[in-house]
Amino acid sequence: MKDITETARTQAEIIEAFKFRHACKVFDPERKIDDASFDTILEAARLSPTSFGHEPFKILMIQSQEKRELFREFSWGANGMMNGTSGQLGTASHFGIILAHTAETMTAGSDYLQNFYRTVKQLPDEVIEIFNGAYGKFQDSDHHIKTDREIADWSGKQAYIVLANMMTAGALLRIDSCPIEGFDMALTSEVLEEHFGVDPKLYKPAVMFAFGYRADEPQFDKTRRTMEETVSWF
Repeated sequence: MKDITETARTQAEIIEAFKFRHACKVFDPERKIDDASFDTILEAARLSPTSFGHEPFKILMIQSQEKRELFREFSWGANGMMNGTSGQLGTASHFGIILAHTAETMTAGSDYLQNFYRTVKQLPDEVIEIFNGAYGKFQDSDHHIKTDREIADWSGKQAYIVLANMMTAGALLRIDSCPIEGFDMALTSEVLEEHFGVDPKLYKPAVMFAFGYRADEPQFDKTRRTMEETVSWF
């Protein structure tokens, strides 16, 4: 069991990591993240919780600069247009997109989920039957998640949990990051299909991300609402 001093030190390290983290717009292109550190970030993603444990996401890493440039024209959140640089696309050590599963695989009772329950979760048939019933109720009546758009959006919520854990792991390693939503969804899907073989019936882009080491310190101090404005206790 941790003693009080060790616990306090861990608490301080966590808060310091969150203070360190910011949405890094420009990275030092000469500094690359070592394999062991980024493997740790990816493992944090893989071990992240998701609703029903369905893991409705896939991470696409794009390290080739030529491949990254395919997104530049319509990815205003990553192309540097707002600061006159080559942006995260041009400077990040690691750049990627988290893809969200669609209704094709994430509809209750789908063949994909039945196989997932057996091969990944290794559940017996009687438990799979319980999962099918509970997840079906969740989709049909609890949250009314039925259309392809609704199910893809639900999958995207899980992707954000994954990315949050990746960024926290990075911050604890003193590695910078940036979540990126500034891109055209339709054009991104077209590029993913044509150049990366991503089937749009199976996956939709949820969020882009970049990791690396900051080129400069943040220009502004981190601002947040007070704890009293953020949290209510009853």
